[in-house]
Amino acid sequence: MIYLTMMIFVKEGKEQIFDEFEAQAIPILKDYQGELIYRIRTKKEDYLVNSEETPYEIHFISFPSEEDFHRFAKDERRKEFIHLKEESIKYSYLVKGVKL
Repeated sequence: MIYLTMMIFVKEGKEQIFDEFEAQAIPILKDYQGELIYRIRTKKEDYLVNSEETPYEIHFISFPSEEDFHRFAKDERRKEFIHLKEESIKYSYLVKGVKL
């Protein structure tokens, strides 16, 4: 099992486009045994320490294997609306981990 934490930074004014991308991408996770465990949208005042820009959302996702994650990322249906992601996301951090 792998766990992925994604910190997502959305371009100002592009939040609705990002939400449209997510509405289409999240259901595809299940086709690759992926699970969105947490989808968190926070405000700057929610952070105890924040030395950088505040992410728009934080996702915590699991997949049975790294291969399942790569298959999800290359899914042909996802490619049909990937332009929404590219238009709305400024940048993101992806951190891979395992359960200890």
